Amino acid sequence: MAREAAEKPPEEILSLWKREQAQLKALLVEQDTEAWQRDPAFSGLQRVGGVDLSFVKGDSASACASLVVLSYPELEVVYEDCSMVNLTAPYMSGFLAFREVPFLVDAVQRLQEKEPHMVPQVLFVDGNGVLHHRASPSAPVGFGVACHLGILTDLPCIGVAKKLLQVDGLENNAQHKEKIRLLQAEGDTFPLIGGSGTVLGMALKSHSHSSKPLYVSVGHRISLESAVRLTRSCCRFRSPEPVRQADIRSRDYIRRTLGSPRPPPEQERSQKLQKPKVCPKEGSEEPAGEGSPPEAHS
Repeated sequence: MAREAAEKPPEEILSLWKREQAQLKALLVEQDTEAWQRDPAFSGLQRVGGVDLSFVKGDSASACASLVVLSYPELEVVYEDCSMVNLTAPYMSGFLAFREVPFLVDAVQRLQEKEPHMVPQVLFVDGNGVLHHRASPSAPVGFGVACHLGILTDLPCIGVAKKLLQVDGLENNAQHKEKIRLLQAEGDTFPLIGGSGTVLGMALKSHSHSSKPLYVSVGHRISLESAVRLTRSCCRFRSPEPVRQADIRSRDYIRRTLGSPRPPPEQERSQKLQKPKVCPKEGSEEPAGEGSPPEAHS
């Protein structure tokens, strides 16, 4: 997923978002609700989903919303839905869900209507769950994009971020970096404990060749322990395969849909047509997001 800076939304919209976020948060479930989640081998889990939004570089409104479903444990793509969308809601830190989640909900609903037997039993989201800006000493559990999507779809959701969202006293400081250094083997973890004393998520070394962890947090209807175990089992590279495939396919859809942009007439004779630029991500195994800015996703 990606986000772009934008003007602060009007105060009346922000107040509406705060009320809706509080209402949805009251429905949040942070425990396992399915039998397969409590099984050490995840017996009964057959379909895992991933969602992503990709942008063409330089365009903060036009994006591709992608939903993929993979077989489990084979991790082969069995369903794909990509569509170009126009984001109209303004961006504000802590309220990204109001800008992006409606398009992801639409994709899930299309799948439920067209092929209900293919609906995933869990969704991986490129973003955060309870590890979120709304976390504070008085309300330590936040409500990020993975929580928002989970509530609206009533599906178990897992938030997986590549950068630490620094909330509730969590900092990417020397102490945090030392903990990362001590993650030696694939599957090693350490808890993300906020200043309130609440465990908001887990840092996970998801692949033996990755020097940076993933930050896993509960989205909805799954425990943190199950979320971490399943994330690890779905990683062929650093990112869990459902999110990785959603990203790859959304970027490819943009290229196929928009084609190659034409250069200015004065340059046309001296250069070939170029495809939309892709911002490289860390590690050769990681696909690049279209125009993804450097901040952590919330």
